[in-house]
Amino acid sequence: MIGKGSVNHNTRAFTAKNVDKNRSADNVEFRQEDIKQVYHKLFDEALERYNAKQKRKDRVIDNYYEKIKRGKQEKLFHEVIFQIGNKDDMNAKSEDGLLAKRILTKFMDEFQARNPNLYVFSAHLHMDEETPHLHIDFVPYITASKRGLDTRVSLKSALAEEGFTGGTRGATELNQWIASEKQELATVMERYGVEWLQKGTHEKHLSVLEFEKKERAREVAELDSQKREISSVVAQLGEEVSVKKQELKNATTEKELAEEATQRAKEEGAVAQQEKEVLLASNQDLRMENARLESRKDRLRMDNHDLKQKQLQLQTDNEELEQRHEDLQYTNSKLENMNDQLFADNHTLEQRNDSLKSDNQVLRQKYNDLQQNNVQLEKQQNELKSHIEQMVQSEQLLQRDVRKYDEAPEWQLPEPGAFASAKSFRDKVVMPFVNKLKSLIKNLTIQCVRLKEEVLQLRKEKKRLSDDVEFYKGKIRDMSDRTELLQEKADDLERVKRYAGAEQIDTIIRKVKEQERTEQQIRRYGRSYGER
Repeated sequence: MIGKGSVNHNTRAFTAKNVDKNRSADNVEFRQEDIKQVYHKLFDEALERYNAKQKRKDRVIDNYYEKIKRGKQEKLFHEVIFQIGNKDDMNAKSEDGLLAKRILTKFMDEFQARNPNLYVFSAHLHMDEETPHLHIDFVPYITASKRGLDTRVSLKSALAEEGFTGGTRGATELNQWIASEKQELATVMERYGVEWLQKGTHEKHLSVLEFEKKERAREVAELDSQKREISSVVAQLGEEVSVKKQELKNATTEKELAEEATQRAKEEGAVAQQEKEVLLASNQDLRMENARLESRKDRLRMDNHDLKQKQLQLQTDNEELEQRHEDLQYTNSKLENMNDQLFADNHTLEQRNDSLKSDNQVLRQKYNDLQQNNVQLEKQQNELKSHIEQMVQSEQLLQRDVRKYDEAPEWQLPEPGAFASAKSFRDKVVMPFVNKLKSLIKNLTIQCVRLKEEVLQLRKEKKRLSDDVEFYKGKIRDMSDRTELLQEKADDLERVKRYAGAEQIDTIIRKVKEQERTEQQIRRYGRSYGER
């Protein structure tokens, strides 16, 4: 669109309501020059040449900037605004908005070379509004003008020199140029994979009568502009006719003076002839010098051609480097995000590592305790084996004692005598022997019950010791598993160090530890202060 040309708005000298100040730092300033200094740079030499030709003081121009500012034919400068998409599909806060920024930057880099007659003195890319857009302010000018200043302000002529000649009333130089620049922007967009969806203009939604009214108003405005320009030309031609009349009058007077000078010239002819001969000799030297300069000029042209080729190559290389720079910036952004994630993961790993170290110390202590308990269990097991062996020996002794009852004479029942009665044999021999057997059986029963209880107690103790052994074996296996997990985490940390750099990871760990120590000191200070 055609902009109003507010330099204060473009440079953010003041901030409008639709501007997000927090994103103003993302704006890009391609160029910003003082427009008055630009006018001095472009037109001061032409202004001096123009004023030197004037013989009337009222035609002398003191300040070309003020003349254009007060005049109605030309504007001091023009502004165009370029934008891709809208806030819904190219929002400045989205990835597509950043893509639009890169496209508009590339478009701006090629703008001045493509439009040499449009001097860009202010160009700003705004990222702090809803959609990225580019403000370009320029002064249109032409050189080798045949009227007025030989270098002067003219939008129509500047665009004509760039190949945009007026056609129909709707296809003015400005409209043709804007359509061409849109196409140039579409070409840049295609390099980045963005297609131009041409939706047309808003005029197609107007009624036929309203559209015709608008077209007639535009044509009337153009005719008024052409009328003012023609009137200005007519007035300037009138001034030039007056000047020519005055020059003719002056020429008549100069003719009379010239006749008098002719006589003097004849007298001076002889002297001039001599000077001519000297000048001819000098002219010969000048021709030789001129030939030498022409040869040097040809060499400079060849050098200039080579420099242009190198410049084109450098431009191509610069474009490739810019593309590579953009790719590196994108890759750097991904690496920074990855680094942040690695930092967070490393902090988590450090915390887990500290926790695992603490658990490892506890497990080592438990492992040492288990080894001591294992030694104690082995002692108890050895004692149990010794006790069992003693029991086996007791059993062997018992069996040996039992065999003695079969063979010992005192445990044999004697045969009754020939004259002994049954009652007498029973009372004197059998009953004492039976009572002795009863006493023996009672003692043996008591001893058997006691031994059985001891066996049961020993079995329970053995089972308890076996269960303890299995429990501590499980503890040892858990400790081994956690030790392997701890080693795996330590290996992961080493992999992170190799990937991100050991020095960077060590620096991060040192900073995190310092921060944790600082936080601990703050908490201790807070607790001590709360206790007071």
